[in-house]
Amino acid sequence: MKTISYNLRKNRAIGELATLVDNHGAELLCLQEADTVNLPSRIGSLSLVRATEKNRLGLAMYVDAERFEVRSAQAFQLKKSLHDRVLSPAHERLLGARIHDHETGSDFIAASFHAAPLTARNSLRRVQISAAIDELAAIGPGLPSIMVGDYNYPVFHNRLTAHVQASGYDTNFSDKRTYNRYFLFRGHYDFVTSTGFEIARVQTLGRGSSDHLPIMVTAQRHEALLPLAA
Repeated sequence: MKTISYNLRKNRAIGELATLVDNHGAELLCLQEADTVNLPSRIGSLSLVRATEKNRLGLAMYVDAERFEVRSAQAFQLKKSLHDRVLSPAHERLLGARIHDHETGSDFIAASFHAAPLTARNSLRRVQISAAIDELAAIGPGLPSIMVGDYNYPVFHNRLTAHVQASGYDTNFSDKRTYNRYFLFRGHYDFVTSTGFEIARVQTLGRGSSDHLPIMVTAQRHEALLPLAA
C-alpha cells in the first residue's frame, strides 16, 4: 500500500498532486494546509473521502475507490496551542477513516495529521499525538492504523519515538529531510506513526512549490507477511 502525505503550504502545491499520484502509483493521499472549500472530487485516480470543515486550510484524504471502501471518516479537534487560539485557529488537526481493503478482505485505520506549529512546545505536540492515537483507536479498536502528516517535530526524535512506542505505535522517518527552507528549521517534519503495519520504506519525493517535501510511505499489514497455512 502506497500513501503520499503532503503539506501544500497554504494550498500552493495543489496543482502538483495529480502528477504525484500517477507517477508514484499512490493509493492513499493525505493532505495538510489544503483549501478544503475548493478541493476537487478526484485527484488522478483517487477519490475524495473527506476534508475538514472548521478551518479553511485544513486536512483532506483521497483513496483508490477500486481497492478501498471507506466505512467511516471523521475529523477531530485536538488540544490547541496558543497560536491556534490567538493568531490563526486550526480547530481540526486530525482526519481519520476506517477503510476496508478489498485485496486483503480486512479493515484498517488511516489518518492525516497536522501538529501544532513550532511556536508550541514539543510537549504539546506529544499530547496531540497521544490524543490522535486514542481517537483513531476508538474508530476501530484493535485495527491496524497508519497516521501520516506534518508532525512539526524536527529534533529530539528519540524522545518522541519512545513516547509513541509506549502507546504501541512505531515511528518511521523518511530517507531525506522533508523541510529545508530555512537552515535553522530544516529536518524531518513529515513522517509516519503506525501499528499493525510493516513499513517497508518512507521516501522523500522531489521538491515542489511547498516549503515541505511530500513523502511516500510503502506499507504492508503484518498479517499479509505471514505464510499461508497449508
